[in-house]
Amino acid sequence: MDGDRSWSRSKWIGLVAAVWIQAISGNNYTFSNYSDALKSLMHLTQVELNNLSVAKDVGKAFGLLAGLASDKFPTWIILLIGSVEGLVGYGVQWLVVSQRIQPLPYYQMCIFLCVGGNSTTWMNTAVLVTCIRNFRRNRGPVSGILKGYVGLSTAIFTNLCYALFADDPASFLLMLALIPFVVCLSGIFFLREIPPDAVIQDDEEPTYFGVFNAVAVVVAVYLLAFSFVPNPSLLASRAFSIGLLVLLAAPLGIPVHSYLKARGLDMFKPDLERQGEEPLLRGNDKGNECEVERGNVLAEEEEAVAVEKRRPAVGEEHTVCEALRTVDFWILFVSFLCGVGTGLAVMNNMGQIGLALGYSDVSLFVSLTSIWGFFGRIVSGSLSEYFIKKGGTPRPLWNAGSQILMGVGYILLAMAVPGSLYIGSIMVGICYGVRLAITVPTASELFGLKYYGLIYNILILNLPLGSFLFSGLLAGILYDMEATTTTGGGNTCVGPHCYRLVFIVMAAACLMGFFLDLLLSIRTKMVYNRIYLSKNSKKNPVTSSRR
Repeated sequence: MDGDRSWSRSKWIGLVAAVWIQAISGNNYTFSNYSDALKSLMHLTQVELNNLSVAKDVGKAFGLLAGLASDKFPTWIILLIGSVEGLVGYGVQWLVVSQRIQPLPYYQMCIFLCVGGNSTTWMNTAVLVTCIRNFRRNRGPVSGILKGYVGLSTAIFTNLCYALFADDPASFLLMLALIPFVVCLSGIFFLREIPPDAVIQDDEEPTYFGVFNAVAVVVAVYLLAFSFVPNPSLLASRAFSIGLLVLLAAPLGIPVHSYLKARGLDMFKPDLERQGEEPLLRGNDKGNECEVERGNVLAEEEEAVAVEKRRPAVGEEHTVCEALRTVDFWILFVSFLCGVGTGLAVMNNMGQIGLALGYSDVSLFVSLTSIWGFFGRIVSGSLSEYFIKKGGTPRPLWNAGSQILMGVGYILLAMAVPGSLYIGSIMVGICYGVRLAITVPTASELFGLKYYGLIYNILILNLPLGSFLFSGLLAGILYDMEATTTTGGGNTCVGPHCYRLVFIVMAAACLMGFFLDLLLSIRTKMVYNRIYLSKNSKKNPVTSSRR
């Protein structure tokens, strides 16, 4: 009994630590904030600059190492590796941009950007794998919350740098190096995976997730409001920074409430025991209830052993090789490429897209993409979970809808009508967020949790692959075709024609992704019907007393 409560408090404080880690682990999406400084210092062409961004994203390809390690080592080791890599990768970039050292040879800069990019895969793997296993029955909300804060992290870094350092690229890189290092070292003490037989949903779980969502929305609105403040004073900037830290600390109230509630219930325990009753129950035996829950876990394990004797169906536990042999995995993989690959191309090239369309400062558009990406992640995570419980709606349908909306955003950007960059940034941000938040739980539902860390990181290979195809090749080559050489040895392009063909091609990719997601929804309908029946069959007297 006391052990169950201890594990319950542990998973909530672990989720708070995970939120903090995710809030500072989106540094991979901030390249536009300092790319122009690198381009000027190193006298790069657009293709060379885009290939630097590809090198950053190639770091995610080595996330396979994080996936393998997540099945072998405890969470704290995974976090430690990620924090050290980030310190080294972004620390060297800071030394270059701050001109404390001379610019390194191009290939060396590629290596350090790769190291910095790889750091986030260790952080994200540690956080997602641990929390989804700790909250098995609420994978959608957990994914939405965690991926949502990753989306906000770009705006958090951007606005903090603007507020404290007047948007200085060198100071921005120093923040990227130091803050994740410190936060991950702190998270090591709190984020841990709890035993499967202790994963018990308590009656406060939906309420707590609602609080997490509400706080996250307040943070997003707070960041969005500050983005539109023209030339804030030093006092206002510092007040904003303090307020942001208070909001990020607010989720701590959940484990505190859980602890105080348990302490309050324990005060009545001696009286209840003298009356021959168990606390928290009305006519039911708590020990029996826990035995039923643990019995269900054991039954699931026995069923998994039986499944290993045959080829598993989608929706059952898969080894990595078994997952890779399914058609559904590759449909999910390619559709994911169409969404995140094109979205990354916009994020990596936002600096040059803004300059081409006549904007000297693109920090607002970076923040808009980040903040609205958050809304896409957090809303889609919770809504997709609700509709699964309501009627077994396949989660990939949300990805299909996001592909259509993203394609419309690219068409608007290609047309370059007044205000299109504002609208396009918002639409791309929302849809990119939906793709990430939906794909994370979808993979666990289709292929199981046993080897989820590695399967997730194989899907994340789409980030470097998409960055290479859509940013390094498509955007880089087509931009240089339209650009003119400058006196510094680089090149520049001004006008809506610079990226028009890029946006049209990416819109076509989104259309292909839409049809793939629609096909996956049809193929996995039976899986989500089973999940729906499973979630709604937990209404016997024993389990309903927990809800």
